[in-house]
Amino acid sequence: MTRAISLHDVSKSYARGVRVVDRLSLDIVPGEFLVLLGPSGCGKSTVLRMIAGLEEIDEGELLLDGEYANDWQPSDRNIAMVFQNFALYPSMTSRDNIGFPLRIEAPGTDPRPRVDATARMLGIEDLLDRFPGQLSGGERQRVAMGRAIARHPSAFLMDEPLSNLDAKLRNHLRAEISQLTRELGVTTVYVTHDQAEAMSLGDRVAVLRGGVLQQVGSPREVYALPRNVFVAAFIGTPRINLLRGLVRAPLDGAMTISLGRQALRLPEPLSLDHRLLRVQQGREVIVGLRSEAVRIAKPAAARPGEVPISGLVEHVEFQGHEVLVHFNTGSSPAVVPELEAPRLSGRPARRRRREGPTVLDRLRERAGALRAGPVVVLEDPPDDGPAPVPPEGRLPGDLVVRTTPDIRLRHGMQVPLLVDIAHLFVFDQHGERICPSPARLPDLEE
Repeated sequence: MTRAISLHDVSKSYARGVRVVDRLSLDIVPGEFLVLLGPSGCGKSTVLRMIAGLEEIDEGELLLDGEYANDWQPSDRNIAMVFQNFALYPSMTSRDNIGFPLRIEAPGTDPRPRVDATARMLGIEDLLDRFPGQLSGGERQRVAMGRAIARHPSAFLMDEPLSNLDAKLRNHLRAEISQLTRELGVTTVYVTHDQAEAMSLGDRVAVLRGGVLQQVGSPREVYALPRNVFVAAFIGTPRINLLRGLVRAPLDGAMTISLGRQALRLPEPLSLDHRLLRVQQGREVIVGLRSEAVRIAKPAAARPGEVPISGLVEHVEFQGHEVLVHFNTGSSPAVVPELEAPRLSGRPARRRRREGPTVLDRLRERAGALRAGPVVVLEDPPDDGPAPVPPEGRLPGDLVVRTTPDIRLRHGMQVPLLVDIAHLFVFDQHGERICPSPARLPDLEE
């Protein structure tokens, strides 16, 4: 029997009132494979532990098959959890590790038939008499998965089970997990910070940021129609190009989005999405372009909907089947703090202790609940302030373009580019997507 899991306005806070999960609502249908995706510290594992009963829910409710389950003991939920660090008993063989929960649940029953059946399913029959110290990382993770599968649970909870493995083994076990969960038909909630895992495994992907659910949908949907800048930047390899732009919409001329030294001229007649951009006249926006939305070609080769710009080659990454070219187009990149801004160093200054939260504290908490902090950074540094520190590990250029390995480019070349406007994303100053237009029309008075 598989299980439906529902979270309604669930919140969790730790010491000093730090809210790690903020009013999260999520419905997981029976048999679904749902991936919780987000950067470290966004609350993914806390959500998983609340479902398992290992963490108390401060606010909201958890429903298992429609029944209120906040107060259920972990043993009453019939849910199996696979941890990141394998969590095997070192003094037990693989057979004993897999059979241990079965002996606890039914002390008078022989667990060997179910252990053997599980081992055959996972292909680990020859490992049953070995101890964890005699196994490789991948073998230990298979044994940990076997311990969860042997229980015949109604749901699987997997907390980054592949993060401690090397890349080749991770890809292999990823395919095995996908096949196993579909064969068993058991509801699965899988936590990861690896978007490649999320996109390849999940029926749906739920993206979290700062404890707030940003978007939930199929992998194709969150890639093609990200709700905000954070989702757009977190999903996709290489990362989407995010550039600061300025909308110019004169009544007697073509609408353009200025990118600094160059501009994207929107083709006429304007589409409905582009007509709605007139609301942003004179405002700064964030332009999003995936690497496949730009190609290397001369203006004469432009297809309908493509507009020309040019770029100076800064860096070339040879990937074998493709090449990633980093161009300098004279644009200013937009920074997504959680993904590429440098961490603050040093200890924070002490604050005077107060008797309870101040008005400012409550406003900050409310703002954090609504947006979990600023998604992008567009403000220029003050004239007398320090120059911004380049994000650690950031490669040169402001535009990354995917191309074929037969195109020969060298550093310093000026190259003509064509931008497919049909694949253009535009986000407002708060990082919310405004083009393609969201479900609701923008408020003209904003």
